[in-house]
Formats: sequence, structure tokens, C-alpha cells
Amino acid sequence: MEDKELKALISLLDDEDHEVSTHVEQKIISIGTSIIPDLEREWESNFNPEIQRKIEDLIHTLQFDLLQERLEDWKNSGFEDLMKGMWLVATYQYPDLEYSELTQELEQIYYEVWTEFKPDLTPYDQVRILNSVIFDKLKFRANTKNFHSPANSMINIVMQSKKGNPITLCVIYMMIAQKLELPIYGVNLPNLFILTYKDDKTDNQFYINVFNKGLVFSTEDIDNYISHLGITSQEIFYQPCTNLDIVMRAMRNLIVSFEKLGEYSRSDEVKILLKSMEDFSS
Repeated sequence: MEDKELKALISLLDDEDHEVSTHVEQKIISIGTSIIPDLEREWESNFNPEIQRKIEDLIHTLQFDLLQERLEDWKNSGFEDLMKGMWLVATYQYPDLEYSELTQELEQIYYEVWTEFKPDLTPYDQVRILNSVIFDKLKFRANTKNFHSPANSMINIVMQSKKGNPITLCVIYMMIAQKLELPIYGVNLPNLFILTYKDDKTDNQFYINVFNKGLVFSTEDIDNYISHLGITSQEIFYQPCTNLDIVMRAMRNLIVSFEKLGEYSRSDEVKILLKSMEDFSS
């Protein structure tokens, strides 16, 4: 679209005739996500607060559409890249976040662990090294003070602040472990996301509570935990889950966070994203 045409459309956004302004909004949205940079430039050069607000709403709508498209692509690709899935969750709140930023930060964390890692150690000692570097040296920790903050579900913020909830801390820990070729995976335990070290070749399996500085525990401990909750034991409480399961759980956490803050329009939008994922997984 030519600049003149776009400026003409934008000048009509605060038209007194609601039908005219609505038609203009629909016209701009119909152009698609490619117009977002043009809208951002128009927002910067426009000094009408009402038009600026409407441009912001249009940009948000288009960015939400773009996020839905990207999630669809991620699902269709087999959701193998967990970092990409977590990046997509973060772009709901930080639409300008670059995927490459996250991979570079993860690479730096991996390097810190790799320099101290010894592949010939026992699995328990390998986990002990992971715990030492991630929690003692790099100071990653549970954000217990602001547990329901939306930032805890944003992997970019967690990597910067080094504080997060069980799911984001587990994701970082797991991705580092898998880069080290360790068989460590996510497990969907009720009320707490954990990891499992599961080596089918040696039939060796144990569990890791990343939210508690990598505390190692056993199947019997999970049995006791499930019994304490008073719920029926299920196989999914003990076995690895998929990357899709992890991203959906991150979205559920985000929904709860927004609802705790009373930001119901945001929680409703994340529910739309989650529903599309649930439809795919069912």
C-alpha cells in the first residue's frame, strides 16, 4: 500500500461516523501482518491520541494473527523445537522478541555447563554438575515471591532475571541437558512440572525437581506425592511428555497469571491460542 493511501485511511480512524471508522479498521486488518511496520511508523508520526490508540489496537490484532499463524506452523512442523514454542509464547507479550536472541542466550548457558561437564560420570553426578552450574554458579532460582507473575512464563525474562516458575526453569534445564546428550525430559506432574532422567538402554530412571534446585527423587516419592494429593495415579505422572504438552502448560500458567491480575482480555486471548493447541493434540 502506498504511503498516501495508508495516511488517508488512518486519518479516517477517528471519523465521527462509526461505520466509516469500522470499515477502515477492517480494510487495514485485511491487508495482513505485512502492514505492521507501516502502522508502527504512522503511530510514531501521529500526535492524535485517539488515532494512536486505534493504531495500537490494530497492531495488537495483527500481531495476534501473526502469532496464531506461527503457532500453526510450529504445530505442523511436529513441534520438535521446544525453544521455538516457548519463544512463541513469549511473543504474545513481547512481539518484537527475536528467536535468535533466545538461542544465543541458551548457547551461553550451555557453554558455562559444558566447560565443567564430564560425560563419563554417573547420571547422578552429571545431574549434580548441572545443578551446581545452573543454580550455584549462574544463580537460577524459583520465583516464589511473585509466583503468579506473567513474566515467569516468558522464557526471555526468565533467562534475564534468572527467576522463574517450574515450567520455564525446567525448559531451560532440559534444553541444556539435551544439548549435552543427556536423556532428560519433561513430566506433567499435577501442580508441579518436573523432569525425568530416563535411559531406556540401562533402564535407569529418576526424577529432578528443578523448582527445588534440582533435587533428585524416585518413583516412590511420586507415589507418595500423588497419594498426598488424593488423586488417582496415571502413567503421565511418571513418563516424559511432548514439547506440545510443555507449551500448552506454559499457556495455562499464563492464563492463570493474567486472571490473577484481572487482565481478562489477555487471558481470553491466550485461551484462544491454547484451544487451537488442544484441538491439535486431541
